[in-house]
Amino acid sequence: MFETALTLNDLLFLAQGALITIAVTAIAVLGGTLLGLLFGILRTQFSAWVLFPLIFFLDVFRSVPLLIQLILGNAFQAIAGWGWSPFVTSCVILSLYTSAYATEIVRGAIDAVPQTTRRAARSLGLTWRQDMANIVFPMGLRVALPSWIGLTLGVMKDSALVLWLGIIELLRASQVLITRLQEPLFILSVAGAIYFLLSFPIARLGGRLERRWREND
Repeated sequence: MFETALTLNDLLFLAQGALITIAVTAIAVLGGTLLGLLFGILRTQFSAWVLFPLIFFLDVFRSVPLLIQLILGNAFQAIAGWGWSPFVTSCVILSLYTSAYATEIVRGAIDAVPQTTRRAARSLGLTWRQDMANIVFPMGLRVALPSWIGLTLGVMKDSALVLWLGIIELLRASQVLITRLQEPLFILSVAGAIYFLLSFPIARLGGRLERRWREND
């Protein structure tokens, strides 16, 4: 018969780690999405030469492994004397990391809207802002949503790397319990189940929205 030393307090400890994971992910996705929306619009309005510093900046965050970004970002803020906590540092770095990918998602979604549709809107007297709000964003959202859902789930899993800054999120909490209880397979299975429970509603919500849009077409 299977027996475990895992107690209710241990499960609460894992739940606290899961809350940290949710908080880091939510802040990073929100900040990264807002920055990605701004940068994505800029990418479609100006040439690559004009935006070269921004493009280079985003390429760095897409190319350098996230763990290196977290460690260097934490070291830089300490040298600069900003006094950020590991949680704030993690959220800032993850937001910038997310924005690098969200920018391309937004740019691709905007470019996916046919130019003939946009010219027709402008010929009817719509301003650029009205065109973006009433034509481009509603149509582009359908293109961007699957990639954005994938990005969100990826950021949730990547948030486990913040343990290197000393944050006790879900994976770090499971490692603490493994060290104490010496039940790695069971504890990691529980942690994996929690990750699944956090991710599944997001994936299902995205699928439901896609089906609803297809039904309304």
